[in-house]
Amino acid sequence: MIDDLDLGFDEQERGEKGRHRRGFVNRRNGKSGGGPGKTIFALLMALVLLGGIGGGAFVGFDRIRNHFITPDYDGPGTGEALVDVKTGDTATAIGDTLYDAGVVKSTKAFVEAADDNARSKNIQVGRYKVRKQMRAADALTMLLDGKNRVVNGVTIPEGMITLAIYDVLAKETKIPVAEFKAAAKDPAKLGVPEFWFNRKDGKKGPRSLEGFLFPATYEIPPKATAEQILSMMVEKFLAVTGEMKFVETVESERGISPYEALITASIAQAESVNHVDLPKVARVIYNRVYTDNYHCKCLEIDSAINYWLRLQGKDPKDSDILKASELRDPKNPYRTHGADGLTITPISNPGEDALKGAMNPPPGNWVYFMTVDKKGTMGYGSNDADFRNLQKQMCDNGVLSGENCR
Repeated sequence: MIDDLDLGFDEQERGEKGRHRRGFVNRRNGKSGGGPGKTIFALLMALVLLGGIGGGAFVGFDRIRNHFITPDYDGPGTGEALVDVKTGDTATAIGDTLYDAGVVKSTKAFVEAADDNARSKNIQVGRYKVRKQMRAADALTMLLDGKNRVVNGVTIPEGMITLAIYDVLAKETKIPVAEFKAAAKDPAKLGVPEFWFNRKDGKKGPRSLEGFLFPATYEIPPKATAEQILSMMVEKFLAVTGEMKFVETVESERGISPYEALITASIAQAESVNHVDLPKVARVIYNRVYTDNYHCKCLEIDSAINYWLRLQGKDPKDSDILKASELRDPKNPYRTHGADGLTITPISNPGEDALKGAMNPPPGNWVYFMTVDKKGTMGYGSNDADFRNLQKQMCDNGVLSGENCR
């Protein structure tokens, strides 16, 4: 069910298609202004008048009838038509789309059908195969039947970086990766509000699309451009963060900018194996960067180093393979060893759980997190003794070996 598909009736009027509001409001409130009895009475009076004037007056009868009776097709329809239901579409908007495609005879007929069917709010965003010139109620039934939905879904996993997302999208859509990269150069054009790049920590970096491509399954419309697809993903990110009040919460309760919290969520997503650890890892990041609990206000994480390698087209490396020269490379803008603060941009595209973890991390004074077994279980520590204990667990479980286990 699509929560943001509002099928409420608005005040829009679009010729014959839009005249529907007052009658339904009156019927809901028990008023008779638009009731069927009055409509039938008016029709009978019109017939009497027309009969008195003479047969020639029947030329205008069709117009009078259409004024009181909602234009609707009688049959089940013929042929085929493809229609799109978009995020936020009202009943009127969907009716307009159906009318423009030659499916229903009037928007009003579809709105009335939706009003009479409580399941109308279950219409999902997507593309549907329907018939032309069909009864509005039948059109609604087809939109509620998932079998009529044209599925062209692409799933983007949590934690994937933008470059990998472009590869997936290019494979599914046959749009060259270069077009996605070109579209990504201007996040504002794709719908990212400018305030999202504000920071309170004084750090400056590029306006990257990283972090704003929300992980989900997307139905890609035929002939969609790279810009339209990326905009769809940004729109989803804004919808999810808006619903959870991400911006307001991190500003009021964390005292940091939404962008800093987004970066934290991206790091937690990259460092955590299991979802249960996302909030605690976020807390460790905050404790390292924003408190004096750690020996420096630095992250000292390898995932940021690997992110930089991947941006350069290189393969990521395991922690025990990374050299000290790579960890402290001054040419690496994502260096976290010997460099204070968060990374200059997000390093992945976090999912909803990671965002929630960065928004509301649990209380705690941990400054260490380590993967202590091969199942991905995380251990946490607040001091040097905790660190040594976690390291021993890693050695005992075969996660760590060599000099570190002597």
